[in-house]
Amino acid sequence: MIQEELFLSALIQKGLIKQADAANLLQEAKGLDRSVEEILYEKNLVDEKILAQIKGELFKLPIKEFSKDEVIPQSILNLIPEDTARHYGFIAFNKNDGVLDVGMVYPNNPKAQETLKFIISRLNLKIRVFIITPSDLRNILKQYQTFTEEFNKLLEDFQRRFTGVQKKKSPFKLIDLESTAGTVAEEAPIIRLFASILKYAVRSRASDIHIEPERNKLRVRFRVDGNLTTTLTLPLAVHSAITSRVKIMANLKIDETRLPQDGRFFSAIDEKEIDFRISTFPTALGEKIAIRILDPSVGLKSIHELGLEGKNLDILKKEILKPYGMILITGPTGSGKTTTLYAIMQVLNQDKVNIVSLEDPVEYTMEGMNQSQVLPEIGYTFARGLRHIVRQDPDIIMVGEIRDNETAELATHSALTGHLVLSTLHTNNAIGVIPRLIDLGIDPFLLPSSLNLIIAQRLARRLCPDCKKRVLASEKEQKIIEETLMSLPKEEREKLPYQKPYYVYKSKGCATCNDKGYLGRVGIFEILKMTPELEQLILSQPSQEKLSAEAKRQGMITLQQDGIIKALEGEVGIEEVLSITKRN
Repeated sequence: MIQEELFLSALIQKGLIKQADAANLLQEAKGLDRSVEEILYEKNLVDEKILAQIKGELFKLPIKEFSKDEVIPQSILNLIPEDTARHYGFIAFNKNDGVLDVGMVYPNNPKAQETLKFIISRLNLKIRVFIITPSDLRNILKQYQTFTEEFNKLLEDFQRRFTGVQKKKSPFKLIDLESTAGTVAEEAPIIRLFASILKYAVRSRASDIHIEPERNKLRVRFRVDGNLTTTLTLPLAVHSAITSRVKIMANLKIDETRLPQDGRFFSAIDEKEIDFRISTFPTALGEKIAIRILDPSVGLKSIHELGLEGKNLDILKKEILKPYGMILITGPTGSGKTTTLYAIMQVLNQDKVNIVSLEDPVEYTMEGMNQSQVLPEIGYTFARGLRHIVRQDPDIIMVGEIRDNETAELATHSALTGHLVLSTLHTNNAIGVIPRLIDLGIDPFLLPSSLNLIIAQRLARRLCPDCKKRVLASEKEQKIIEETLMSLPKEEREKLPYQKPYYVYKSKGCATCNDKGYLGRVGIFEILKMTPELEQLILSQPSQEKLSAEAKRQGMITLQQDGIIKALEGEVGIEEVLSITKRN
């Protein structure tokens, strides 16, 4: 967007970044096909107000700062459509004497300039451009018509058109054989209603939508940052129409309500191609619909964005460069294992290597990789796929999950025969992987030669940067922090700047995070690597205690230690860390 070299040169001259940082930023921006400025904002490497000042100097444009309670009249705000404002990063905030004041985050984006000129020409107005920050843009975007208002209008439209259907109160009633319920999905109100639900879910960063029939209403819940919350309730009358609409879009059987069905469809929202995975499930009150939202801009992350830092990051970078062996990522369902796999794949995905993956399902397609989705219902399992992958001349093999003895054995032998194998496993921590593999039937003597690295992880909600506050930790928290820091390896403990009394961060909620106090999630990790000492343990029937002792000898940073460090840094709340690492 901004000429990269010019912008980075200004940052270097002001001492905000180093020359080496600039080179890394350029390389990362090229790899992700994004601008340097976007990455700077995303990683918060330089304060956004300082970046705005630098852009103002470069382009000789004034800067507009909005107060938190500043309200823009809807008549002015709506001169620029919400979708356009959100995609191109500009909003209208004032109009006077035929001149429209517009705030832009990326004033040098050619597409944004062209779109803005088109809008202004249609309005027959002159324009005055100001620089604004991404935070101010996000806050102003919330002033557009709310989802609740939009939903109410759509619902009123639906009720006007289908007044006979709306009187239905409960599924437990006689069925009218002449009823056409379930065939109204093509009607505009339902189409717009369902589109609004999808649009709002994507903009809320939801990972899943649950549409659930109850006795007297239809409940819609979104899962955001791992937590399910009720977003809205609908009249039960719309259930059959919405279900039919979903099935039509996902190419499912409309008249099949007794059996679960799975499908998918793609749709463009805010200029992003979103993959929606559909699952219907029959319940006593009607069909429940679960929709998984796969948004590449949210789900695909770089290694640096995962939350890997310091020693853990250094170990991973070294191990993934090895030509063969196995790297296993472990953790419970929903702990971000697949996201970590994709992040590693982005590093390894180069023209000189052949990467083949087996996934269930393929969540994100990546250019340069050969991705295959297993279909157990027709006999195409992970094990069967692995047997055939070796005939595809692979350098790197990614297996979505090791679930059984056959898959475990084939993955292990692939690692032994010159391939780098990446996969996931379900265990509570890193040291639990070794007994789990032995339990799956892998001969212990094969593990030292095949297993390179074990990564255990959890996901913690990231504190909102706009409303988090530094507070003194409670007496109980002080004790836990002290014990955790003292248990760290000496060399790691000496790197940390924290001393008694310890401070943590808490957030109360604000407009940025919709009063939740959290914005996104970050990984908490522990990494165990193969060593000669660990090899000897494996060959002598290791106990949990001996494996724990070896992990400590290696200086492994545990899940709880990594979480406490992130809590002291203000990334996550300490209560969240203690909860997900199960400390009593």
